[in-house]
Amino acid sequence: MKTRAITGIFFIIIMLGSLLSGLWVFTAFFALLSLLCLNEFYKMVKTGDVNPNLIIGLIGGICIFAGIGLHYALNIDSKFLLIIVPVVGSIFISELYKKSEHPFTNIAYTIVGLAYAIAPFCFFFGLAFMRGSYSFHFPLAFMLLLWSNDTGAYVVGRWLGRTKLFERHSPQKTWEGFIGGVLFAVFVSGIIAYYLKDITSLEWKGMAVMIGCFGTMGDLVESMLKRSLNAKDSGSLLPGHGGLLDRFDGLFLSAPLVFAYLYLITN
Repeated sequence: MKTRAITGIFFIIIMLGSLLSGLWVFTAFFALLSLLCLNEFYKMVKTGDVNPNLIIGLIGGICIFAGIGLHYALNIDSKFLLIIVPVVGSIFISELYKKSEHPFTNIAYTIVGLAYAIAPFCFFFGLAFMRGSYSFHFPLAFMLLLWSNDTGAYVVGRWLGRTKLFERHSPQKTWEGFIGGVLFAVFVSGIIAYYLKDITSLEWKGMAVMIGCFGTMGDLVESMLKRSLNAKDSGSLLPGHGGLLDRFDGLFLSAPLVFAYLYLITN
């Protein structure tokens, strides 16, 4: 528990520092983070029957994040993202030269890795430009609400948890913890609304509920993935926490939906 707490505090400091240090530190940090998550995903799913194309997948991840980054940070036309077309094509072609009994399984996992580990970080990155120029307000609020939901769910689940939420995939999660996490995130959104006036207090609360619900779903999806692979953790980079996918599982489903939500209410 001590190791987990120290790692968590250290990582939170780094995360907050990247958000508050300006555009280029923010961009570099999350570009690296997304690629490390993708690399972790490919290593986790690699088995005797599955061998995703690590090199082409990582190149594709770089191209996708670079396209999004150039579009937002330098206002460069997003046509740069068309480079992903030959990258995806090369994933198929490369399997022609491999002696694999399951080529389309390899192709599928390579492409799913891009959708699962890279796309959500692109949407999260886009939150910083929801008002046009770079602002840390929405990404910071997103992370605070996500952490609040996790904290509330853990505390209430340990204290009052009785009814299993989705025992087949995560035996520790309970409905009481889930509700507690959402309510605590809503409470924190009220504090955020007091300091950040980008959207109304009610809209901040809507964002909190969305993060609470879909952040939990993201956690369950990652648990489902690990169970299907008989893996306890996605990696060992973060002592006491496992891997990066374990740490950011709540972001993978919630970030795209929060982006869509904020885009609609701010435009």
